[in-house]
Amino acid sequence: MEQFKGQARLPKFAVPKSYGIHLKPDLTACKFAGFVSIDLDVVHHTKFIVLNAAELSVDSGSVSFTTRGISKVLEPSRIDLVEEDEILVLEFAETLPIGIGLLRIGFEGTLNDKMKGFYRSTFEHNGEKKNMAVTQFEPADARRCFPCWDEPACKATFKIILDVPSELVALSNMPIIEEKVDGHLKTVTYQESPIMSTYLVAVVVGLFDYVEDHTSDGVKVRVYCQVGKANQGKFALHVAVKTLELYKEYFAVPYSLPKLDMVAIPDFAAGAMENYGLVTYRETALLYDDQHSAAANKQRVATVVAHELAHQWFGNLVTMEWWTHLWLNEGFATWVSYLATDSLFPEWNIWTQFLDESTAGLRLDGLAESHPIEVEINHAGEIDEIFDAISYRKGASVIRMLQNYLGAECFQRSLAAYIKRYACSNAKTEDLWAALEEGSGEPVNKLMNSWTKQKGYPAVSVKVEDQKLVFDQSQFLSSGSQGDGQWIVPITLCCGSYDMRKSFLLQSKSETLDIKEFLKDKTDAASAWIKLNVDQAGFYRVKYDEDLAARLRYAIEKKFLSATDRFGILDDSFALCMARQQSLTSLLTLMGAYREELDYTVLNNLISISFKIARIVADAVPELLDYVKQFFIGLFQNSAERLGWEPKPGESHLDAMLRGDLLTALAIFGHDLTLNEASRRFQSFLEDRNTPLLPPDIRKAAYEAVMRRVSTSERSGYESLLRVYRETDLSQEKTRILSSLASSPDPNITLEVLNFLLSSEVRSQDAVYGLSVSREGRETAWKWLKDNWEHISKTWGSGFLITRFVSAIVSPFASFEKAKEVEEFFASRSKPSIARTLKQSIERIHINANWVESVQNEKHLADAVKELANRKY
Repeated sequence: MEQFKGQARLPKFAVPKSYGIHLKPDLTACKFAGFVSIDLDVVHHTKFIVLNAAELSVDSGSVSFTTRGISKVLEPSRIDLVEEDEILVLEFAETLPIGIGLLRIGFEGTLNDKMKGFYRSTFEHNGEKKNMAVTQFEPADARRCFPCWDEPACKATFKIILDVPSELVALSNMPIIEEKVDGHLKTVTYQESPIMSTYLVAVVVGLFDYVEDHTSDGVKVRVYCQVGKANQGKFALHVAVKTLELYKEYFAVPYSLPKLDMVAIPDFAAGAMENYGLVTYRETALLYDDQHSAAANKQRVATVVAHELAHQWFGNLVTMEWWTHLWLNEGFATWVSYLATDSLFPEWNIWTQFLDESTAGLRLDGLAESHPIEVEINHAGEIDEIFDAISYRKGASVIRMLQNYLGAECFQRSLAAYIKRYACSNAKTEDLWAALEEGSGEPVNKLMNSWTKQKGYPAVSVKVEDQKLVFDQSQFLSSGSQGDGQWIVPITLCCGSYDMRKSFLLQSKSETLDIKEFLKDKTDAASAWIKLNVDQAGFYRVKYDEDLAARLRYAIEKKFLSATDRFGILDDSFALCMARQQSLTSLLTLMGAYREELDYTVLNNLISISFKIARIVADAVPELLDYVKQFFIGLFQNSAERLGWEPKPGESHLDAMLRGDLLTALAIFGHDLTLNEASRRFQSFLEDRNTPLLPPDIRKAAYEAVMRRVSTSERSGYESLLRVYRETDLSQEKTRILSSLASSPDPNITLEVLNFLLSSEVRSQDAVYGLSVSREGRETAWKWLKDNWEHISKTWGSGFLITRFVSAIVSPFASFEKAKEVEEFFASRSKPSIARTLKQSIERIHINANWVESVQNEKHLADAVKELANRKY
């Protein structure tokens, strides 16, 4: 027995070939009974069968192994369920014969409320609360529904039968082949699935309406939603049909199942899950309501649907061999979802918005406590934490960098070859590199290993020395300390215009390039702007010397640069400032060059950077905070006035999103005119929820503005928002409100809001939206987290949402004492599922604290800030 404990993976004595699964969920008692029969290929002499099972009670009398041929029925002499390793060990008195046999197991389980395994979700129908039964198996929770070899490489076919109440809709991965009604119950039998991994098996049982369409090659596509919400599924349906057709062409392989169902689930921990043929979603990621959804909601639905459908090929048809290669699934699906969305909605400029993904990856990967893209997984409990910005966002960014380097056509050809080669099988990172290397003739493996096998990324510094450019790479860390990583960096640069391009691989620590040769006009050498990492296609930062930085600032003011390059210069400058390699004065001066910025993505980043700077200034030099706010208000006022409060007929999707973001920023920085107007419009909205005065795109801005003026003595805005929350049944409206409630500057209100998040009025999937408290409320939030830790740990501790509580409340602090206090509190309370997040959050406190000290020591900051604040734009 002992030999099987504490192992990362199951022993390979026996290999599952096909599963027959019969489940009977009881939605009233919240329990289920089941029976599984598994065709096994015994490949080594053994007396043991070891598979995964967790939180199930196995009926020992039902367990048997029947050998083929001689048809001998063997019963185990001992059955052990090892909960800490989530394994079921069956020991037999005699050695099992090599070859195919049939393993049978009967079991029972609970329909839990933890949003993993086989769980229950609640909904209201005709004013009555009801349950539905849903599965969520990725990464390692199929074992909570039926005993199985719960590893991605153990692919098999699945034949599922469900016994359910006859009035309910019962869905699984495959189409129904038979439905027998017997009084109040019906038995539903599904077609056998193709070969697939356990984490993609799915079952949904509940009351639903649906909308339906077909792809041009006859695949039936449906979107299922709560009764009465079918119209809200139409947009996602349109995106799904078009995306399936697009991927069929891009991957040169058709979608491999006869149908695709997409279902909105009221309680859902992640954003969505790509179960083969039965994709499940949070309501906010699938439903779109013409009247009450914002443009940002529409975009979220499109990119999430495109992401999940990419997995039907990349993940489901070709599956990672082990969780170490999770990034292959997630990084790729993230990247290709932008490709699909751009094809369907070119006017969204989605590739510019992709930079938000890269920035999130760069931000996490600038921590010493980051991890490589390929990460060793030694225990199932460690898998959840790597569903993070490294696997998704850095993963997507290095794929974009590689595609940019190899060229789009060659990249697509090689991908199609990879998918054909590994269809219905498993692959590792090296297999993808080999296919791309074959297709391109480039040393892809060597090039990419430096990006996936070590954590971090380089900052490439560049300076001009007698008409030569000198490049130098070193690992970038937000803490400002020196890392020792080295990369093969695809460098691209433009000089004075986008026609003058140069690209090369920086393979050593430093390199020199003569720029005379590619300057048409030699007199330009001293003044021409030089921009590295053209269009931000590379996953690295750039540090320019003062002369080059000044030339770029001028190029931004003169509108010579593309939106992606303006974004990159700003983002790198902010990161260097945080790492104390550049002064706050120079960052603020650079931001001043963006006063006429019009691009959505660039302005959006400018806004989020301004929030972070305001927080640091409030901690470091509070006496300058009002001047900084005044400067930011001046920076955003032009654009806000250009857009106004009212949507313009025929305006772009991007302007609709930008309006809300700009008004939110002005409200948070205390711009009185904005606060007054928001409150006037909010009053009209309270009287009539369909008023044209508060369209969905500006609601969040109005809610934030209302909360900025709420205090213990002036509560009416808070009470009114709670009323709107209670009356709406649209998830997007609820999350809009939750994410605004904590922005009151009154700590007493903050505490009330945080307690509200723990109440039964907020679904546990949504509580995390309310954790971004105002700076004034962060001490209160920390005390609240400590006081309620036991309850929070019990409620959210088994999933990944618990990490959000830690990062949201701990990371904003900026003192070494607070970092020590956090460490001491968690010393006896940490567990594997939050260990990495906790270290990262404490590291962020240290980074903030060092940054505060460096800002306090900046000599000319006060003069510069006052001068910027008084500038008239």
